[in-house]
Amino acid sequence: MALPTVQRPMRHTDPAEEAALLDAIERWLDKVVRPQVMKLEHDDIYPHEMVKDMKEMGLFGAVLDPEWGGLGLSSSTYAKIVMQISTVWMSLTGIFNSHLMMAMLVEKYGSPEQKQRLLPRMATGELRGGIGLTEPDAGTDLAGIRTRAVRDGDHYVINGTKTWISNGIEGNCFAVLVKTDAAAEPARRGLSMFIMEKGPGFTVSRKLEKLGYKGIDSAELVFDNYRVPANNLIAAEGDGFYCAVGGLELGRINVAARGAGIAKAALDESVKYAQMRKTFGKPIAQHQAIQLKLGEMATRVEASRLLVEAAAQAYDAGRRCDMEAGMAKYFASEAGLENAMEAMRIHGAYGYSKEYPIERLLRDAPLMCIGEGTNEMQRIIIARQLVERNPI
Repeated sequence: MALPTVQRPMRHTDPAEEAALLDAIERWLDKVVRPQVMKLEHDDIYPHEMVKDMKEMGLFGAVLDPEWGGLGLSSSTYAKIVMQISTVWMSLTGIFNSHLMMAMLVEKYGSPEQKQRLLPRMATGELRGGIGLTEPDAGTDLAGIRTRAVRDGDHYVINGTKTWISNGIEGNCFAVLVKTDAAAEPARRGLSMFIMEKGPGFTVSRKLEKLGYKGIDSAELVFDNYRVPANNLIAAEGDGFYCAVGGLELGRINVAARGAGIAKAALDESVKYAQMRKTFGKPIAQHQAIQLKLGEMATRVEASRLLVEAAAQAYDAGRRCDMEAGMAKYFASEAGLENAMEAMRIHGAYGYSKEYPIERLLRDAPLMCIGEGTNEMQRIIIARQLVERNPI
């Protein structure tokens, strides 16, 4: 049986407060991030100082309720922040989004004791980490995970491995999906979710090298007879699958906003370059072939933004939004990839050069088509929801 729907208060950020926040973030991006992003990204250096700045801005508690020390932002405002930062350096958004997915699981499904104990520390970033779903042999198919949890008095003993975990090295706390009942049918009913802080038996085996998404640490986590208190179980045994699915709604809105941000960055760079670069005696922006590309790129950006906004509004209203989030994630991530490729074509050799940001956009964009559920899976989710919502 699925967890009961958790009704969150309707979230709406005051327009003036939203504008002030976005303006402050833009000034920070201009002053701190833009001057450093090329070097940090190319050298795959974790941005410790930028993370401190994001803590001070409250981004690690962005959508958490003020009761717990969060900013209480609507997911609509949150998505705008993610898109804004992603136009400069997408990796930064993964650092606080993976963390917020974990924190929101506690806020939505945690016990009163868990909320009091964990959320204030999560809102400040004192407890910081992410969500551990993926394993070497299980990604989209969560029911196939093998990490085991066996009850032992007031604790559970955890054994297994998680991979591709964002914030795995720098983080200290994770929401981890494990198998508590190997005989359950269907298999998803045997899954449970725990909040696990690093300690004896919980180690990081290695940092995983990636094509893009540099700066943020993606790691493999190993549990070897790790003991987690039973009161760190989220909801109840067997509810883990539904906790994970509920957390992925915000994650997919975030990934969609990231894709839209990449798409916009590619467009902005292309519009600027097309007016500077000249061929055959005129700026290439005056050539019809380039105009066709710019027109398509601009349309993808605007369509992506609107789909992200629709998904965020559904989430803020407390409605089931897996279809809306799936549509936004699918379209915006593909828009980011297509715009990045078109930007490289417009820039020519400069697009292939590390002196320009285009090659970084092209390396970052494919992850958005994979992360938080592949785009193939998103289309299946969309189709199933269409049928379910429109019975004959």
